[in-house]
Amino acid sequence: MSHTTTEPVASPSRESAPATIVGKTIGQAWLPFAALCLCFFVEMVDNTVLTIALPTMGRDLHASTTQLQWVTGAYSLMFGSLLLTSGSLADRFGRRRVLTVGLAGFGLVSALVWLVQDAGQLIALRAVMGMFAACMAPVTMSLVFRLFDDEKVRMRAISIMVIIGMSAMALGPVVAGGALESVSWHWLLFVNTPIAAFAILGLLYGVPKDTAEDLHTTPLDIPAALATMAAMGLGCYALTSGVDNGWTSPVTLACFVGAALAVVVFILRERRAAHPMIDLAVLTRPTVRGAALAQLGSSVAMMAAMFMLILHFQYALGWSPMKAGLGNLPFVVMMIVSSPVSEKLIARFGHRVTCMIATASVVLGTLVLAFGVEHGYWVLAVGMGLMAMGLRIIMTVCAVALIEAMPEDQTSMGTALNDVSQELGTSLGTAVVGTILAALVAKTLPDGLWSADFLESFFHGERVIYLVVAALVAVISGYGCNTLTNSRAADEH
Repeated sequence: MSHTTTEPVASPSRESAPATIVGKTIGQAWLPFAALCLCFFVEMVDNTVLTIALPTMGRDLHASTTQLQWVTGAYSLMFGSLLLTSGSLADRFGRRRVLTVGLAGFGLVSALVWLVQDAGQLIALRAVMGMFAACMAPVTMSLVFRLFDDEKVRMRAISIMVIIGMSAMALGPVVAGGALESVSWHWLLFVNTPIAAFAILGLLYGVPKDTAEDLHTTPLDIPAALATMAAMGLGCYALTSGVDNGWTSPVTLACFVGAALAVVVFILRERRAAHPMIDLAVLTRPTVRGAALAQLGSSVAMMAAMFMLILHFQYALGWSPMKAGLGNLPFVVMMIVSSPVSEKLIARFGHRVTCMIATASVVLGTLVLAFGVEHGYWVLAVGMGLMAMGLRIIMTVCAVALIEAMPEDQTSMGTALNDVSQELGTSLGTAVVGTILAALVAKTLPDGLWSADFLESFFHGERVIYLVVAALVAVISGYGCNTLTNSRAADEH
């Protein structure tokens, strides 16, 4: 899954007031709006669809468990690392231009999937796809404001995009599972190519170019971007290296030290840079810091559950990809239908209490999953529902709270920070799950019918993963939610 969906939030920044408007209704701007919807669709469905095919890929490419988790992790890692950088590029060189380059690269690289012959090549391809996807994410929503001048029409358009994104999450695994019954897994990536081509046409012929007044002239903070990539990449790889090479091996220790140094370099650079990538002072605001932590913790839980449930259904239970996709429906459907719950809870309790309730729901759902690994599908379905409801509320409330707590002239950076927190959580969750699974079960899951002893070993590892994830969510998201406030004024003081 590439990154997760949040409720639309209007930005008062100057990005919201472009010089050119395409139409006053969605019908008048249907072509460029459809192109933006396709961009959002691809962003939402990519990792979700691919997760259902991991066992099939593993058998076809003879991939280890660690390699499988990096098929999705490499994409998320590159995506999250480059979000702030791509946002800066869009502000300087044009949002339509950056989005077009991202789409073109994404579609071209997806077509190269037919040349993949081993797991290493697939991981590399996914990493490059994540790089181009990062050019798309920060721009897609902002270009909606380029199309419509009426606030109600804008919100209606963004709501349609959100529905499309959530529907993609719900239907993607089922459609992908059905497709795998008759076609190669390569088609799940190749389908991005014609989608990207249509989206590019819609952008070029429907979305107006950026004007000079809309762009920045300040230089890019390249050292900060490189430091961010190094910190995330080395930190995540260190977790898997600990199992493969030993926790005290030179490679593992070097990765941990390198990640820590990269964080230090990033902080020092941002404090001294004339034009920093992000003003570190905003992180001292309780709601900004708390919302980012809550998003990070919830994303760890979401990735862990989706990754383990697919392995549970297809490997442990021997389900077909189609049936495994249907098995995940309680998770994604609950994320859709629980959207109104967050609004009611916020109206009654405010951001802080609402997110604490949601965190408790995620933790409880994860514990139910831990209990249900050996107690049948319907116990797992209850766990999925509880977890999904909590995740949906956290994603929505924390996104709104974070952006509202940002200074008026930095709301777009707030959106990018929200996305980075989610993608960092996804990458870390993938690495943690893969590491524990390899340590407690096996580095490569065997094909065919599992023995009773190996099945028991897998269930034990799965249970431990859910318990560890529940503890991480309780600590990280719980602390983050506890620091939330309900107003910008409270944060400023």
